[in-house]
Amino acid sequence: MAELADAHGSGPCGVYPLGGSSPLTRTTSEALFGAKSTTPTVEKTESSVVTIMKILLKNGTVYDGTGQPAFAGDVLIEGERIVAVAPHITSEADRTIDCTGLCIAPGFIDAHTHNDFFIDRDNTEQYFAPFVKQGITTQIAGNCGLSPFGVAEDSPHKAQVGGGIFSVKNPGSFARFVSEAQGRLHVNIAPLVGHGTARAGITGNASASLSEKQTQDMLARVSEAMQAGAIGGSFGLMYEPGLYAPFEELVAFSAEIAKYDGILTVHPRACSKIALGYRPIFTKPHIELALDEVIKIAQTAGASLHYSHFICTGEATWDCSNRLLEKLHAHEITYDFFSFCHGASVITVILPPWYLGLSATARKSKLVLLRLKLLINITRKLLGLDFDDFIIADIDDPYKAYLGKNIAEIARAEGLSKIDMYIKLVELTDGKARIYIEKYNNPQIVQMLMKDDLSMFMTDSWIEDSGIQNQTAFQGIPYFLLLAREANLPLEEVVHKMSGKTAQRFGLPFRGTLKAGNFADITVFDYEGVTVDLTAPESTPEGIQYVLINGTMVIDKGEYKASACGQMVLKT
Repeated sequence: MAELADAHGSGPCGVYPLGGSSPLTRTTSEALFGAKSTTPTVEKTESSVVTIMKILLKNGTVYDGTGQPAFAGDVLIEGERIVAVAPHITSEADRTIDCTGLCIAPGFIDAHTHNDFFIDRDNTEQYFAPFVKQGITTQIAGNCGLSPFGVAEDSPHKAQVGGGIFSVKNPGSFARFVSEAQGRLHVNIAPLVGHGTARAGITGNASASLSEKQTQDMLARVSEAMQAGAIGGSFGLMYEPGLYAPFEELVAFSAEIAKYDGILTVHPRACSKIALGYRPIFTKPHIELALDEVIKIAQTAGASLHYSHFICTGEATWDCSNRLLEKLHAHEITYDFFSFCHGASVITVILPPWYLGLSATARKSKLVLLRLKLLINITRKLLGLDFDDFIIADIDDPYKAYLGKNIAEIARAEGLSKIDMYIKLVELTDGKARIYIEKYNNPQIVQMLMKDDLSMFMTDSWIEDSGIQNQTAFQGIPYFLLLAREANLPLEEVVHKMSGKTAQRFGLPFRGTLKAGNFADITVFDYEGVTVDLTAPESTPEGIQYVLINGTMVIDKGEYKASACGQMVLKT
């Protein structure tokens, strides 16, 4: 177990189950009001001595994460836990921080991420630091059917884990993932097991239905993860191989998650009015059909459903937002969403399953290409989304000149039609190019969702080794604060959405609220001073003054201090 101690606070880092306690944690009555000792508590283990520091955050405006109105007060931290939250704490501490004019809030929880795929990298810090600088202390990972675990150790299909978006050195069991993550976490990670990964471990990206034995083998991997502490499971019904799974398989996966009282998060089959994952029908927008499908899956399996990244892609889809919201409310389904109106995906995301399931030779058939072009051209016109809205974010050599350009620009430069250029890019990159898509939502939809009771905030972004980075990975959560301030939204409700509400929905007790006994995940910020430079997408937001993760100070007076002090948050 990694152990950290410095003048800015300390807390042993590792893996603890939900509601569990580190063997080094002290939450005793003498640490509360009026304690006079200033000598740091020293606790011994068999191999080392760890100094447990006291930090007092004083004279701040406390937003406790419950949604209740703020109050002027103090927060006392000892080791990795909060020991007191009150209007006036008289206990002396090893360090007292004057928070006059600042907001003291629970550490922000990012409701949808994929950072579990970056824990095995050689320099994990560079992948997590931009999120810590936003005030994020915990991330829900394993979304969109994609997790770096849930695969048999002897699977011959490990290279296909990641949906064509992510890679992992050696995917395997959940237990090994948890073990190897110790000492490498710069934020807390609450992991979901991905259906796409579990399926890929059985038959790779094959489009054929699983046999009964293959289904049971897949579910065995899911059960292993859930028994070992995964908080739930996820679907990615736009990504291989999840998009090939029949209804019965999806229900079986969901029922396995429900058996352990886990949450089921779903990237639906369509996030737009028209989607190539469906046959051309015009009685109902495909985005609504996709929501109907996942509701039916969850209801059949008895699973608790959470709708991932509420987006209405394309101008023609924006008028679906109200109907989508009404249906979510009718079924009391929570959801998360971006602060920005663009997002990242893989270049194949708009291709229909029937095309992706073809061999490379079959894809070159004139009839196949005619059918594909016809469908794409009709779809983009009906959708209000064009190749001008697809920006190349990352691509291999020798095509780096395309970086930052949209597909329409590239087509003009190459003397091709937009659709031919798109298909060519898919072929040249083996479908691995990364893109940013504009028109995910519009500002009016974002404001509507911020005010909605069922919504939570997320980034759904990650740091790439090359190419253009996603602005949300650097600015997504503080931009919510800026939008809230501009719209004069109640700050206690905004903080609740990014802390206590998310912790409660995903089953993370002792996280998300400022309460004695909870882990000391805390973000202190200057609300009026929060700024985001939209012209510099990779710049650090201003206004985040202090961040503590499990009692360790990782942002100090606005300065980032690297520390692998995160914990794996497991379900018991």
